[in-house]
Amino acid sequence: MLQLISALRASGVRVSLAESAEAFSAVDIMGIQDREEFRLSLRATLVKDLKDIPVFDKLFPLFFGTGTPPMMGGNPSDDMTPEEAQMLADALRQYTENLRQRMQRLMSGDQLSRAELEALGQMVGLNQMDDLRYQNWMAQRMMRALAFPEVREALKELMEQLQQMGMSRDRVEQMRNMIQENLQGMREQIEQFAGERIAENMSERPCGEGVDNLINRPFHALSDADKKVLQNEVKRLAAMLRTRIALRQKRAKSGQLDPKATIRANLKYHGVPMEIKHKDRVRKPKIVVICDISTSMRFCSELMLSFLFALQGQVRKTHAFAFIDHLESISEDFSGSNADEAIASVLWRMPSGSYNTDLGWSLNDFQSEYMDTLNGQTTLIVVGDGRNNYYDPRLDIFSTMSRRAARTIWLNPEPPYLWHGDSDMPKYAPMCNNVLKVSNLRELAEAVDSLLAG
Repeated sequence: MLQLISALRASGVRVSLAESAEAFSAVDIMGIQDREEFRLSLRATLVKDLKDIPVFDKLFPLFFGTGTPPMMGGNPSDDMTPEEAQMLADALRQYTENLRQRMQRLMSGDQLSRAELEALGQMVGLNQMDDLRYQNWMAQRMMRALAFPEVREALKELMEQLQQMGMSRDRVEQMRNMIQENLQGMREQIEQFAGERIAENMSERPCGEGVDNLINRPFHALSDADKKVLQNEVKRLAAMLRTRIALRQKRAKSGQLDPKATIRANLKYHGVPMEIKHKDRVRKPKIVVICDISTSMRFCSELMLSFLFALQGQVRKTHAFAFIDHLESISEDFSGSNADEAIASVLWRMPSGSYNTDLGWSLNDFQSEYMDTLNGQTTLIVVGDGRNNYYDPRLDIFSTMSRRAARTIWLNPEPPYLWHGDSDMPKYAPMCNNVLKVSNLRELAEAVDSLLAG
């Protein structure tokens, strides 16, 4: 009950100490044997505004369960004949070990264990999420980590193959229905777990969390209020980076002696070395940056553009582009003096959510109109998760871009173990000089610092 009260407060519901005490008194009188009476006791004492009832109704089952576990379809092999079981085993052998294990797990009809759910949650950053609006998204990430799309496609092929091998149509249809029920049951279990863990995180979140913690929090775990705090923090970090980079460049200029320049400068002194010249070893980079501003990458790209705008004095030339399903040049938006207005203009012109990311087509746009922005002095930076919705990734174009640029750096918030499904990162990564993981503001600032270091 204390965790529920904390989560209600974290969601914006005002619950006083007196109301908390009333809730405990009500439960003491009504008891907990009847789940519905228990729920109504808490709602009547903790919620005093009609607009807060949906929040309570959302949180209550996450702390006290729904009363019924997700239904699974069962194991289709339980009532198979030996011939049908052998047929299934033969058909499964064509798949890789990893995929076969996941398919067999789905067909077994067993629910995921608590330890498996905990491991999945840890893998996708669920432990740092404390906003219920992202429950479905986190559940999707967990299912993606389980390779659900690949397993679903493989199971479809398996059913077709079993039918070709002679298994009866009725048996195949029965298996298909049971697997679909298992799939749905596992999905509900993951969604329930994601909601429970987020509610727990909300109840444990300290009041007035500092900026130091926020800059280490993954982008996908930030609330709208957190994002506003970090948008201001970027300006402070950019000023710090600007000073550090300028000092680095100044020190580098006074490093190695430049004999030719020294001789030329001292001809007027008849060769007496009155003026010493040093090599300018640091050349300000020329940058071409291509940012994915689809829903999943929007905030990361927004912060990256803020950094680049604030660090214009440390680069020779910047060509900036944004894409979702097509590429647009946004360099003109950043020709003014207000970065916030420039970024807002770009995001307004290219709203998220109404179309799928298509990096391959965007690379085709780049090839048609902007390939001449790349040369041997250019650093090419791509900010994106490499998820291309199974469209053609146009590796031929990206390979050409990579060869034309002096170096190619990819900033991706996802770790390599999530590069599967519709992710084309395993194909793009070998063509990059470096792939940096930038899942939070601290990692992004370190990446910007390193790429401007030359």
